[in-house]
Amino acid sequence: MPPADTGASSVIVRSGASALSSLHFTHSTDDDTRLDPGGPGYRRMSFALFAAGIATFALLYSTQALLPAISAGLGVTADQASWTVSAATGGLALAVIPLSALSERFGRRTMMTASLCVAAFVALLVPLAPSLGWLVALRAVQGAALAGVPASAMAYLAEEVRPKALVGAIGLFVAGNSIGGMTGRILAGWVAQAWGWRAGLAAVGALAVVCAVTFRVMIPKARHFKPAAVSARGLARTVGGHLSDPLLRRLYAIGALFMTVFGAVYTVIGYRLAEAPFSLPQGVVGSIFLIYLVGTASSAAAGKLVGRLGRRGALYLAVGTTTLGLLLSLSSSLLAVLAGLVLITAGFFAGHAVASSSVSRAAKTGRAQASALYQTAYYLGSSVGGTLGALAFGAGGWDGTVVLGLLAMVGAASITLYATRRALVERRREAAVRA
Repeated sequence: MPPADTGASSVIVRSGASALSSLHFTHSTDDDTRLDPGGPGYRRMSFALFAAGIATFALLYSTQALLPAISAGLGVTADQASWTVSAATGGLALAVIPLSALSERFGRRTMMTASLCVAAFVALLVPLAPSLGWLVALRAVQGAALAGVPASAMAYLAEEVRPKALVGAIGLFVAGNSIGGMTGRILAGWVAQAWGWRAGLAAVGALAVVCAVTFRVMIPKARHFKPAAVSARGLARTVGGHLSDPLLRRLYAIGALFMTVFGAVYTVIGYRLAEAPFSLPQGVVGSIFLIYLVGTASSAAAGKLVGRLGRRGALYLAVGTTTLGLLLSLSSSLLAVLAGLVLITAGFFAGHAVASSSVSRAAKTGRAQASALYQTAYYLGSSVGGTLGALAFGAGGWDGTVVLGLLAMVGAASITLYATRRALVERRREAAVRA
């Protein structure tokens, strides 16, 4: 899963790969009406989805860089303010599977348009929230609305773009995800430093409105979508089958545990850096999220790591890197803390990439639903991590947040160790049979 939301973006990439694997493509011919880089509509489509990606991830994490300012402005604690992030990611986690099913009935383009419009409209109301309760409620609605974009974008591309151009089209959408995730946090941080946190959220809302309008104007009409009946029973049967698969359950748990660490660290880090001995201003705190760019390198390196170490070996390395980063972040030196954040980010994205790619490999049927379940686990991990991380920070300071992260990494290592032992037992059994 790549930067901020590289992590999320790579989940989407894997979901797209899963969706593609379940579709049948005919060879491109001269009369193929699907979009092609050399033909009309392709640039418009690419720009539209790039804008959709920016809006989605700018909105999803828009309050994360502003949590200290929100706490001060509303007179609430860190764990209470953290719900403004957890509510959005939780809403997305719960809505992604239902909205992916509805896109089969009403169309990908329609679903993405409705999602962006609702989310952007809510974004204009968020800065006006009179209390924390209203702010959290609006963020939950916003997160649920945004679920329609990742739920529909990959299917739209699979249906409307020629196979040879698909990778490039997906890449542009993911680039929008990553840029949006960072831009939203950094924009909100610097605007908030000058005019307050409400103005920071308003700036992100204005960006989302521009992106939503751009998407609606630029996105070509779907020419190859065929409505399908939504079968709740069939969907439940597929989801139930995936949840009963021990391997998939382990992968979902690993993704959630890695995201628990990541959500906890980046929800709370603003409070730590705003306090003594660092006392960094709001704009600088928001710029800390540039570290997310480390995820680009670690996600790209994940494939090579798997080739050299195997999937479980790569997971062990990711756990070790994240753990080392957590321990290093305990230092009172700003440089050491930043180095710790780099290691945490690199370890998270590497582990996330390995786990998410393994889902598509492990699922024999219903791969799109298997990846959607991973997204659900991933974003629930973000919600739980953000809330528990803030509670731990309130109880024991940064040390408490680090302890939570270490416990999550012990859980991920234990699951991987269990899988390693099962694999060894299976190999011995196969060797005995051959003998």
